[in-house]
Amino acid sequence: MTRTAPAVPPWLAHALRSQRGPVSRSAVLRGALGGGPLLLAAVAAGRPTLGVVAAIGAMFAGINDRPGSRRASVARIGTPALAGAAGLLTGTVVGDHTPALPLTLLLTVLGLAAGGISALGPVGSAAGTQLLVGAAVGAGMPLPEPAWLRAVAFTAGAAWLLLLRLALPTSRSSLAGDRRFELRFDGERAAVAGVYDAVAALLDAAGSDGATARRAALTAALDQAQDALAGPRLRRHPASAAERRLHAQYAAALPLAEAATALAWAGEPVPPRACEAPRRLAAAVRDGAPAGPLPAPTRSAPGLRALDDALLHAAEAFDRADGRRLHGRRRTRTAAVRTVLGARGREYGMRVALCFGASAAVAQVLHQARWNGQHEHWYWLPATAVFLVKPDLGPLASRVLSRAAGTVLGALLFAGLAAVLPRPEGLVLLVTVCGALIPLATRHFAAQTAVVTVLVLALVMAGGEPQASLARIGETLLACAIVLVVGHLPTPGRRGDALRARLAEASGAAREYLAHVLGESADREARWALRREAYRTLAEARTAIALASAELPPLARHADGADEIAAALERLVDTTTACAVHLDDTGGLDPHHLRRLTALRDELARHGARLRLDLPTAGGDVRVGARHG
Repeated sequence: MTRTAPAVPPWLAHALRSQRGPVSRSAVLRGALGGGPLLLAAVAAGRPTLGVVAAIGAMFAGINDRPGSRRASVARIGTPALAGAAGLLTGTVVGDHTPALPLTLLLTVLGLAAGGISALGPVGSAAGTQLLVGAAVGAGMPLPEPAWLRAVAFTAGAAWLLLLRLALPTSRSSLAGDRRFELRFDGERAAVAGVYDAVAALLDAAGSDGATARRAALTAALDQAQDALAGPRLRRHPASAAERRLHAQYAAALPLAEAATALAWAGEPVPPRACEAPRRLAAAVRDGAPAGPLPAPTRSAPGLRALDDALLHAAEAFDRADGRRLHGRRRTRTAAVRTVLGARGREYGMRVALCFGASAAVAQVLHQARWNGQHEHWYWLPATAVFLVKPDLGPLASRVLSRAAGTVLGALLFAGLAAVLPRPEGLVLLVTVCGALIPLATRHFAAQTAVVTVLVLALVMAGGEPQASLARIGETLLACAIVLVVGHLPTPGRRGDALRARLAEASGAAREYLAHVLGESADREARWALRREAYRTLAEARTAIALASAELPPLARHADGADEIAAALERLVDTTTACAVHLDDTGGLDPHHLRRLTALRDELARHGARLRLDLPTAGGDVRVGARHG
C-alpha cells in the first residue's frame, strides 16, 4: 500500500519559497556605497547619531531599490523616503511631548492611515511602511538631534542612494552605440525588449498547455515596461529622440501582443517563422538598432493576418521612431482617494492599525515598567509589527515564521561579530557589508530580516548604545505573537472585502474593454489601453488572491471562489481580444465567438451571485454584422 505524503500547508510553502533570478551587481555596489560611507563620514565629523539616521534612510532606499528604469526609481525610492521622513518628524515631536496613552492612540490612528495608503500599490505600501517605522523610531529612539534635523538626515541618506541609482550604470548595460542613450534608458530598453521576447514566447506556446502561463508572462512584461516608461517628468511628452524611440517601440508591441493573444486563444500552433520576427525586434531594442527585414507569417487566418499587420506597423514605427504619447496608467487623484477610503483601504488600515497599536501599547507598558533596564529603545516592538502585518507583503503566518527565524539568526550573528570587531571601524564595515547584501537578501524575507537585523544592531551600537541582541530577539518573538493573535481577530465589516474590491476593479476594467470591442469602435489605441488595464487589474487581483489563499484557514477561507472568478474574467478578456482581432478582419463575429461569450456570461453570472459581485455579462445580445466606422 502506497502512502501519500501530506501536503505542505500553503502558509508554510510560502515561507519556504524564495525568489529567483539574477542579482544586479550594480545594486550590490550601490548598497555598499550607501549607509557605510554615510556612517563613516558622520563618525569622522563627531556626529555618529546623525550618521545612524542617514544610514537608516539609505537602508530603506536600498530595500526599495528594485530592477527597473531610473525614472521609475525616483518614485519607488523617493516617495517612501519622504513618507519615512514625515513619520520620523511626527514621531519625534509627538514622542517628546505626549504621555504613553495618547501616544499609543496617535500611533494607532497613524497605522490606520498608513494601512489605507498601502492599498494604492507597491509604492504606497513602501510609503506606509516607512511612515510607521519612522514614527516608531522617532518616538522610541532617544537621539540628541532635533526632530527637523533627524528628518533631514533620513531624507539625505535616501537621496544619496537614489543619486547612486541615477548615476551608476547597471551591471548588464552595453556600452555600444549612443552611450548617453545606453546609460539613461538601459532599464527602459530591457523592459521593452522583454515585451517582444514575451510575445515570441507566447507564439511559441500557442496550441500547447503552456499558452496560459505565457500569456500571464506577457502581461507581466507589459506591466514592467509600462512602469519603466512612467515616472516623474517635467514635460508632457518625451523630451529626447531616444525616449521617443522607446515609446514608439513599446506602442508597436501592443498590437503584436493582441495578435499573439488571439492566436493563443484559437488553440492552433503558430508556424516557427511567425515567432522569429518578435525576437529580432527584441534584439533591435536592446542594441538600439533598426528593425531590419522581418520574416512575414502566412496570412491564412485572422490572427496571422493581424500579426502580419502588427509586424508591418512595428517595422514602420522602429524606422520612424517618433512616439510622443506617454504610456502610463490613467489613475486620477479621485480614484486614489476612493481606493484609500474604500473596502481595500479600510480592511488594510484596520488590520495594520490594530497590530501596530497593540504592539505600541505593549511596548509602552514594558518601557514604563523598565523591564529592559538601561535599554531605552522601545521602538523595536511596533516597528517589527509593521513588517509583519502589511497585508500586501505576504501571508501573515509565513512572515511571522520568517521574521522570527531571521531575527534570531541575525541577532546571534551580530552578537558574535560585536565581540571581536573593533569599534567604530568594525561597525562601519559591518554596515557596508550588510548594505551590499540587501539586494541578495531580498530573495527571501527571512534572509532580508537577518541582514537588516545585523545592520540595525550595528547602527544602534555605533550610535553609542550597548549590545542588545538578546533583548531584540525577545522583542521580536513578542511582536510575532502579538501580530499572530491580533491579526486573526474579527474586525468591523466583512472579511474578504479587499479581495472583493480587487475583483470588482478587474471586472469593471473587463466590462469597459468588452463594451468598447462590441461597440465596434474604430479607436484602436483606446482599445489597447483598455486591454492593458483589464489584464493589469486581473494580474493584481491574482496576486492578492494568491497571498490571501496562503494565510491560515481563518483568513484563507475568505478567498474561497475568488481564484475561479479571476480565471473566468481572464478567459473573458482573452475572448474579447480574439473578438477584436476577428472584427478587424471580417467585420463580424462567428458562432464560435458567440458561444464562448455566452458560456462565460453564464459562468460569471453564477460566480457573481455566489459572492455578490457585479460581474460583466455578454453574449446573448451581441450583434454580428459589419463594422461601422
